[in-house]
This record gives sequence, C-alpha cells and structure tokens, in this order.
Amino acid sequence: MQRAIFIMFIAMSLIPAGDSAGKILTSQLGAAPVFVAWSRFAIGTLLLIPLIPANTRALFGNWRIWIRAAMICGGITCIQTALQTEDVANVFAAFFIGPLLSYLLAAIFLREPITLLRTTLILIGFAGVIVVVRPGVDVSIGLLWALAAGTFYGVFLTMSRWLSGLASPLQLSFSQLVISTGLLLPFGLMHLPEFTAPIAALTVTSAACSMLGNLLMLYAYRIAPATKIAPMIYFQLLSAVALGWLLFDALPDLMTWVGLAVILSAGIASTRLR
Repeated sequence: MQRAIFIMFIAMSLIPAGDSAGKILTSQLGAAPVFVAWSRFAIGTLLLIPLIPANTRALFGNWRIWIRAAMICGGITCIQTALQTEDVANVFAAFFIGPLLSYLLAAIFLREPITLLRTTLILIGFAGVIVVVRPGVDVSIGLLWALAAGTFYGVFLTMSRWLSGLASPLQLSFSQLVISTGLLLPFGLMHLPEFTAPIAALTVTSAACSMLGNLLMLYAYRIAPATKIAPMIYFQLLSAVALGWLLFDALPDLMTWVGLAVILSAGIASTRLR
C-alpha cells in the first residue's frame, strides 16, 4: 500500500509538471497552445507503441472510442490555452469541475447510485471552484478556458467508466493518444514553432511528464484499492501551487487559498465514502 501511495505521489507531481512545461512554452517562448497539445499526444503515442498488444487496432472501429478521444483532445487543448495566461494553481482549481460534472453525468446516463452525503460534498466542491473562478463581469478568459477543459474532462471521465470493460487501461490510453494526434495534426503543423533547444526540451518534457504520470497512476490503481489511493488525485492541486511558486513566482491570493481548501476537503472526503 505504501508503494502505491508513493507512486501516486510521483504521478500527481508529474502531471502538473508537464502542464507547467507547457505553460513556459506558451507564455514565455511563444509556442501555440494547440501545438503543445498536439505534440503531447504525438510524443505520448510514440512512447507507448512498444507496450501495446496487437489486438488494440480493433478498438478504432468503435465510434465511442472516437468520441471519448475527442473529449480529452478538447480538454488538453483548452487547458493549454488557459495556462498561457493563468496561474497553474488557478487553472487546476477550475479544471477540477471535471470530476464534479462526471458525478452528475454518471448518475444520469450510467445510472450510478447517488447519496445525499456524496451529493452534498460534490456541491461543496463546486462551491470551492466558484470561489476560485469568482464569475462576474471581470472573469478572466483564461479561467473560462480552464472551465471548458474541466467540462471536456468530466465527459471524458464518464465515458471512461462507460467503456472501462471494452479494453485495458493501456489500450484505451493509446487509442485516445492516436486519435487526438490525428485530430490535431493539421493545427499542430500550422503552428510549428521555431525549434530552438529550449523549445525542443520543454516539448519533450511536457509530453513525457504527462505520459509517465498517467502510466504511473494506472499502475498504482492495479496494485492497490481505488478507495485507498483516489484521494491522492487531489494532490495535483498542491503540486500546482508549489510549481507555480517555484517556476513562476506566483502564489494564490486569499480567496483562491480558501477555494483550494474547500475543493481539497470535499474531494478527499468524497473519495473516502463507500
């Protein structure tokens, strides 16, 4: 169990690290968000090819696989666009509307059971997102992109539950990478940056951190009960705050800290329910 928790700790640090590398690419080096998203999928595909069984090809004939991949494709593109102008911590806080939306969609479309206590915690978590975003006439475009990313991700999570019996997690991950690479190919090629050494290094770093983080998370779920390690997903918020401070000298304001605390508390409490 301790090994699984340690693996999740590393995974939940790597994923925000990949997004932080993407933020440097878009906000400081002039790379287009759509290029960062496309390169992440393309490099991830190359990294996974040696691990994929031959029967994975059959997945691509299923229309549901394409819709699921389109959701993660939209989500990653939106979050990279949000990171171009917003702090990492704020983006991740708004992005966590995804698990909240997934709970609602799973109850409606997958007939998953709902309870009053879990629903209350979900609403509290949503209130935390609202505290961070603070919707109004002056809400930033970057946070709207982050909310869009979370919405795409919520649908993606629901579809992942729906299709979980169709193939292994590794095969499903590979299918979404291949399809997303194809969907974004024209836009990625249209926005190729000038390949300097920093841009090349950060592009590979962004993709590798994201891919390795997600693979480690899948491995952790294989060696330990989900109910025990699921709360570690919310460590991404803390990692995002730490990386924002270390790399961009940005710390959340008081209200954002309050929202982060609400999201973390409600999320961890929700995952501990049976």
